[in-house]
Amino acid sequence: MSLRARLLTAATMVALLALAVFGVATYSALHAELYRQVEAEMQRAAAPVSVLVDQSLARGLPPAMAAQDAPGMYIGIYAAGKTFVLAPAYQAGKAYRPALPATIKNPGTGWEYFNRPSVASGGPEFHVQVSSLMHGVYLILANPLTSVNGVLDRLIAVELAVAAFALAAAVALGWWLVHAGLRPLRAMETATAAISAGELDRRVPELPPHTELGRLARAFNLMLDRIEDAFARRDATEARLRQFVADASHELRTPVAAVRAYAELFSRGAEHRPEDLARVIRGIERESTRMGGLVEDLLLLARLDEGRPLAREPVELVKVALDAAEAARLVGPQWPVVVEARRPVEVWGDPARLRQVLDNLLANVRAHTPPGTRTRVVVDRVGTEVEVDVIDNGPGLPEEVQGRVFERFFRAESSRTRATGGAGLGLAIVAALLQAHGGRVGAGNNPDGGARFWFRLPLFDPDGAGA
Repeated sequence: MSLRARLLTAATMVALLALAVFGVATYSALHAELYRQVEAEMQRAAAPVSVLVDQSLARGLPPAMAAQDAPGMYIGIYAAGKTFVLAPAYQAGKAYRPALPATIKNPGTGWEYFNRPSVASGGPEFHVQVSSLMHGVYLILANPLTSVNGVLDRLIAVELAVAAFALAAAVALGWWLVHAGLRPLRAMETATAAISAGELDRRVPELPPHTELGRLARAFNLMLDRIEDAFARRDATEARLRQFVADASHELRTPVAAVRAYAELFSRGAEHRPEDLARVIRGIERESTRMGGLVEDLLLLARLDEGRPLAREPVELVKVALDAAEAARLVGPQWPVVVEARRPVEVWGDPARLRQVLDNLLANVRAHTPPGTRTRVVVDRVGTEVEVDVIDNGPGLPEEVQGRVFERFFRAESSRTRATGGAGLGLAIVAALLQAHGGRVGAGNNPDGGARFWFRLPLFDPDGAGA
């Protein structure tokens, strides 16, 4: 059964129950009032009739003379287990009397009431009153209920007609209210159908936020936003993965092809020519080293993408910068490097990976600037963070590549060869390592000229949870 049918059925049942309760209450109240009036009339008639009957019995006179005081009622007496009719009840010129039980219950000092049918077929129903007289005689008055039952029957007919009309109106109004109330749900149904067909930007109409449907619509739209965002991230991740695999395959193809070429040269007789053999061995060693470094970089990025935890300990960053600068001067003495720091600063991280970050940034300077380019490594505290700037006085970064230098396999210079440039993973590793440390990284140009790479890390807090 649909929700609309269930709601309409529930509303109809509530209306039917309310009409039934109202009808029963009205019928019961009128029934009690009419019977009260009948009994009051009988009680008024019973007083003079009882006096006359008692006097007649005391004098030995016939008690039938008492019928004049109870017009339209049946009058009888019950004595010695027998009922004697004093006066029948007349309706439409016909005499009727109730079918009394063989034994009349002693009413005591009050009255006893009960209903009895007529002795004659088709006669009226009677409301019987029994009261006590002297000498163990009971007075019986019976009032026909023709008018009372007629009123009650007409009431039932009116109630049924009103109930039918009211129920039909309630069903019509309930159907309209349910139809109008479910309109937002139909809009949600249409939206979900469109979304399932691929319209991920579809949303359900906004409703008043204080209503149940309004809160449902808001929660539904929020869920759709998150689903759309998740799909977008998934598509972006898949795109990056496809590009990553393609770039990695492309990068590995060159050293693999070179190794294969050197192997073919060796198989053609280079082992018998010392100068060719030495060239083959050096070439294979060079390409194997390059291929091994690329594989190590890819493995490191894969581990960082998986969220594998790094080693954590207090690291004095100025010392790491000094060690990295000294190594850079030894590797490339044509690129002078100096470290500027006013005070020691500590961060919470992996010292080897933080050293790798600085090594890659300094190697990037050597790869993209001419010899003689000077580099400053500035370490300073900024609020609750440590900022490290690697600033050179080289040609700087073109504006169109500043936002892409940390992408994997990205090369700022299309003319660079793999022999002199590298795979384009150095800065991508920098970004991944800093993200794993909870830091931030950026690149741009220095106002005084040259490129500026910077990153920030949270200061080490000995009282924090990480310590």
